[in-house]
Amino acid sequence: MKSILLPTDFSDNAWNATQYAMELFKDEECVFHLLNTYTPAIANSRFMAATLDTGSLEDGARACSENGLQGVVKRIQENYSNPKHHFKTMSSFCLLTEEIKEVVEQEEIDLVVTGTKGASGLEEVFMGSNTVRIIKSVKNCPVLAVPQHFKFAAPSEIAFATDFNRFYTESELIPLMELANTFKAVIRIVYVQYEIKALTEIQQFNLNMLRKYLSDVEHYVHTVSELNSVSKTLEVFVNELDIHLLAMLHYQHSYMERMTREPVVKRMAFHTRIPLLVIPELGMSAPYRHKREQEMSISK
Repeated sequence: MKSILLPTDFSDNAWNATQYAMELFKDEECVFHLLNTYTPAIANSRFMAATLDTGSLEDGARACSENGLQGVVKRIQENYSNPKHHFKTMSSFCLLTEEIKEVVEQEEIDLVVTGTKGASGLEEVFMGSNTVRIIKSVKNCPVLAVPQHFKFAAPSEIAFATDFNRFYTESELIPLMELANTFKAVIRIVYVQYEIKALTEIQQFNLNMLRKYLSDVEHYVHTVSELNSVSKTLEVFVNELDIHLLAMLHYQHSYMERMTREPVVKRMAFHTRIPLLVIPELGMSAPYRHKREQEMSISK
């Protein structure tokens, strides 16, 4: 049974991500952990601070959070009644990213699904700042960012953006391969090239290993020349090939790392219109669910 974390602030943006998750995993046994974090309003003057009961403020904020979560569960059950899906709610007086990191560890989360507002102009961020912070802070769990107005489409075309400069482990590719197998999707490996030249020996080796891991999945390799930026190049590639989901590995010096540095992101022209799966650098360690499966097989 998969454990999926759904952070929510009760916005339309968060609800759209929740709908996407319900559709994406409709045929799988899942526990969905709905998380809302809150902080009580802070009095803006010494006089007000002295006269207000901070305890009652926190109680009110907690009650609002808990009621909101119950409302989301009710809405899900009304719109997506699915006996395979189970729900837990978590209301926390904490910063969002800190709480997500803790919940990922405690509940052995397999995937975080969050909404993102994308961008509406060339100088705006390609993802909402909360999403960027989540991606940067969650180091041991994939994050799926769903654009605000994206309506679910079965991901039959998945792009995997990489520069072949790093060796991939099979455990890191599990989320990508699972999606491809579930939806019988084609994986399009896309390499954004800064200048036209042959791959180095290391790049060629890493490409060969990647193709070996994906041997049971229909896949193709595309090499494209960089337009203005990696993000703009990927945007064009996604549009031209009608890609339904873009996946990237997030490791030091990767495309994703460059795109999640706030000053760089704000100059990006990549306003994501499709879901973005960000896979963390796991090395040889396996995702939580696969660790459990390995432990169970060993105990037998």
